[in-house]
Amino acid sequence: MSTPLGIRRALTALPPRGLRTAGVALAGAAAVAALTGCSALEYQEDLCMAGHYPVLAVNDSGSDCVPDDEQPPTGYARYPQDKMHRHVGDKWDVFWYTHTLDENGAVITTPDAS
Repeated sequence: MSTPLGIRRALTALPPRGLRTAGVALAGAAAVAALTGCSALEYQEDLCMAGHYPVLAVNDSGSDCVPDDEQPPTGYARYPQDKMHRHVGDKWDVFWYTHTLDENGAVITTPDAS
């Protein structure tokens, strides 16, 4: 019995069985990682857009972003270098929810922190 030419071409176009199995396994692993939130590349949202740095309000809660080539506006200060936060929800971002700097640059509890 002879196989029609169109079917023969379709059959020969498939990758070898080992490659198909590996592809299915990788696709399955990717789906599991996506559904469970397990990922080697975790997304972290930056506080400021590129070319800007974060500043905080002195003696008050609040923050802003300033272009890299500018100084903080009046009433704002740069974060201490050893307590700089870069991403939303990181260790220092959470810390600064309830802390700020006073006019002398000392870390204090934010006046309106509960």
